[in-house]
Amino acid sequence: MRLSHDPLRISATFDDPDLVSRAGLVPVMALAERAGLEALVRRHVTITAKTGVYPEIKAGCLVAGMAAGADSIEDMDLLRHGAMPDLFGGVRAPSTLGSFLRSFTWGNVRQLEAAGRELLAELARLTPLLPGADQLAFVDIDSMQRRVYGHKKQGAAFGHTKISGKTVLVRGLNALAATICTPVAAPVIAGTRLRGGSANTARGAASFTAEAIGAARAAGCAGTIVARADSGCTARRSPAPAAAPGRTSRSPPGWTPRSPPRSPRSPRARGRPSSTRGRSGTISCGPGCPTPRSPRFPTPRSPPGRARPSPPG
Repeated sequence: MRLSHDPLRISATFDDPDLVSRAGLVPVMALAERAGLEALVRRHVTITAKTGVYPEIKAGCLVAGMAAGADSIEDMDLLRHGAMPDLFGGVRAPSTLGSFLRSFTWGNVRQLEAAGRELLAELARLTPLLPGADQLAFVDIDSMQRRVYGHKKQGAAFGHTKISGKTVLVRGLNALAATICTPVAAPVIAGTRLRGGSANTARGAASFTAEAIGAARAAGCAGTIVARADSGCTARRSPAPAAAPGRTSRSPPGWTPRSPPRSPRSPRARGRPSSTRGRSGTISCGPGCPTPRSPRFPTPRSPPGRARPSPPG
């Protein structure tokens, strides 16, 4: 048996007005309402743009679309297919949701992250999301590079990533993701943070790790938490400043010697010419010249019987 048409040219559309294509969204959105998704977004997220009104309704549409498998703005139209408007109210068009997302600033993203952490804690309280979290939990933090193809994509830049074990340069965005799991529970996303494509792996990793561990504690991880991160995400301590010359551990803080001690001269360097800087520049003297003399202003010889004047300074 063979196909009569090219599968790449076939597109399926669910347009039956009496059937529902995503019936699994009913319990998902019911649980989101019990956890207080709309109330959390309304309390935390404040957008001043005209397209940012009613953020709680638009955020709920985005959550439902992603749970149904949408991965682009155009795919959000699946919420209006068939009899979906009969099951859910307040469904917004994909263009409206796109304008809503474009009105976000960095501060609005941080507000939405705070709402997401509280939602995770409420979900863990209502459902057995992380069984065994009171004994042992794992927090895994990873950095990843995701390729984008739009020339006007905000934040897109070239960064290093690994494909088939080889390090390549990819134009895209860099993201941090944190997951929480237990020995008997599947991983749960605790937070994400999107960065520019050329961002360093450790950029913002310290604060992101602290927020992930805080979200794990709020979700019921009262026992031991084992955190794991990439080598690039590990914070590196700067080396301790070197102590002042001549200072010991008993010296008071802020104490510095008046003049640094002179290092002993190596016996091999005794026969080498030394260099001394004076008023007229750098002057090189040989072994028989203990006192540097300026070539422009030679020291005059005093007549016999008179004392030689001491050099100034």
